[in-house]
Amino acid sequence: MENSTVSFYFNLTMFVNIGPYYYLAFVFFLLLYSCIVSANLVVMLIISRESTLHKPMYIFIAFLSFNSLYGSAGFFPRFLVDLVSDSHLISRPACFTQIFVIYTYASYEITILTIMAYDRYVAVCHPLHYHRKMNSKTVYTLAFFAWMCPACYLTLSIIMLVRLPLCGNNIQKVYCASWNIVKLSCLTTAINNIVAMMAAIIITFLPFGFILYTYLRIVIVCWKNSSEVREKVLQSCLPHVISVGVYSLTSFSDVALSRQNLEEINPFVAVTLSLEFVVIPPVLNPLIYGLKLPEIRKHIFKMLHLEPQTKRNSSRTVQTDHVNVLCCKPDINP
Repeated sequence: MENSTVSFYFNLTMFVNIGPYYYLAFVFFLLLYSCIVSANLVVMLIISRESTLHKPMYIFIAFLSFNSLYGSAGFFPRFLVDLVSDSHLISRPACFTQIFVIYTYASYEITILTIMAYDRYVAVCHPLHYHRKMNSKTVYTLAFFAWMCPACYLTLSIIMLVRLPLCGNNIQKVYCASWNIVKLSCLTTAINNIVAMMAAIIITFLPFGFILYTYLRIVIVCWKNSSEVREKVLQSCLPHVISVGVYSLTSFSDVALSRQNLEEINPFVAVTLSLEFVVIPPVLNPLIYGLKLPEIRKHIFKMLHLEPQTKRNSSRTVQTDHVNVLCCKPDINP
């Protein structure tokens, strides 16, 4: 066993030396962060103000936007400071706090997407029982477990992480990440690898497996119905499918990167891949739901005093409230 070195600071080593372009990068990411905050706040404000949007589908979208604000707040302020600083040292308490925020953000993202998948499954496959199954009590119970379970798990993980004896303080990342700290441990990481693998299966594969199951059921239901019903279901479910896809790709990139020898990878590529995870979902989610769901888009146009050009063929406007997607069809058992 190597001698344990206790340091109050960690050193983030993946900041590439780009000279005076640091300030250009600072302006770019500051504008990006401002757009993330503004877009997600607009979505949350519209959903909270409009009583017609006080439905499970839109409540979960508001949760998703709030989570984007939460995760961005855990990354961007510190990252912006580091961009214009010569030193990239971060204290141990600040580092572990950032790990908790970023990893709970990631966990909340998948748990919220999972309950959104369940909401769509009930709406499409059990429309006649939707209001009974997805009442306000159910919605907030699901939300409670979606927030609390990851928080409890990450709290235990952080406690274990803090107690590890470390033989170094260099983190090959632009933000603090748990696996990078585990690699600094003076102890063998075999047990940590097993625990991390089991946690990854529980946290990642089970939700994705459930999401896959719900959409297989939805596809089966749509296949048996008319093209009009399929179009309505597609319009309702497409934003969620895109969100799941974006989250899957960006989280996979981050996990794959953390298992690689970063010294053999181009620094700009490594930084880009590490940023995808905390940047792309908060940027795209409000755009996806704001632009693809007519009910939200209509209120955005109203807020901006713009007249949406959807009044033409109003008699043929597709209703996107997926509660009514199959309201005229008999309930279909899974």
